[in-house]
Amino acid sequence: MNPSVSQPVSESVPSPYGPFAHDSASHAAHIAWQLCDQVQRHEAIAQAAYFRARHRGFEPGHELEDWLAAEGEVDSELAIGPRL
Repeated sequence: MNPSVSQPVSESVPSPYGPFAHDSASHAAHIAWQLCDQVQRHEAIAQAAYFRARHRGFEPGHELEDWLAAEGEVDSELAIGPRL
C-alpha cells in the first residue's frame, strides 16, 4: 500500500464534532452554546425583553409574553451564529 495515497475514513470513526457533525444547524447551535454561557444568554434575553416592553410603552400584563418572545429571538440568533 502506498503511504502517500490517502485512504477513505471508515464510517465507524467518530466525528471530532460529536453527534452534531451531520446536522449543520444542530452543529451551529452546539457551538453557539459552547461560546455563550448561560449568564450571557440570560442577560441577552432580559435586554431583548426590556426593549420589547419599552417599544410597547411598558404596558403591564405582557411580561411573560415579552420574555418568551425574547428567549426565542436570542436562541434563534445563537443557533444561526454571527453574521459576517
